[in-house]
Amino acid sequence: MTPQGSVALITGASSGIGAETAHALASDGADVALAARRRAQLETVAEEIESSTDAETLVVPTDVREEEAVEAMVETTVDHFDRLDVLVNNAGLGVGGDVEELSTADYRLMMETNVDGYFFATRAAIPHLRESAGNLVFVGSFAGQYPRPANPVYAATKWWVRGFAHSVEAQIGSDGVGVSVVNPTEVRTEFASESGASFEDRFDPGEVTEPEEIAEAIAFAASQERSTVHEIDLYRRDKFDGW
Repeated sequence: MTPQGSVALITGASSGIGAETAHALASDGADVALAARRRAQLETVAEEIESSTDAETLVVPTDVREEEAVEAMVETTVDHFDRLDVLVNNAGLGVGGDVEELSTADYRLMMETNVDGYFFATRAAIPHLRESAGNLVFVGSFAGQYPRPANPVYAATKWWVRGFAHSVEAQIGSDGVGVSVVNPTEVRTEFASESGASFEDRFDPGEVTEPEEIAEAIAFAASQERSTVHEIDLYRRDKFDGW
């Protein structure tokens, strides 16, 4: 359980894994800062959290592709709560398709969101997490562990996330900061809506992993005070059927 009075900042918090993570951390006793591009959805999540928990919320609309906006997101959170104990790097998106058919715009969209966004947020948060001996949690993916012919650029961004996270873990672990990676397979969220039907529309309830399950794993990683949860894989049980 996240220590009472802790402060967590979650990117991509307007829906899906991010929103459920905010609920989970708030239920565990943390105050939460919610970041994403969609202010209205963030405000709805914040209202739901404050009506069901004792947590204080802060809405910080942010496009993680913008360096200065991400720096302001972290500083606004620290200025408001006077500390930062947990950063959850969750904002991300995926566009499928063959490499030769993928547009430069879609390539850059994934790289700027899934790679640059994680880097900007991590860089800005590290000094504060070092001060609080906090936890840095990265949402990775099954696609960052195995070749994914259907979406190779998205997969490459998630391979980068894991490599970056574990290298950061080696760099700042001795400073008392925990660094964790949580890898889901398909989760019933808005993911993939950029290139067609979202996983939420594509799968029936219970058919694949639900966002609440991933949120529980993130909350477990974020609750560690001395140890680091190096990596957690959460795969639907039939993922390897037919491999």
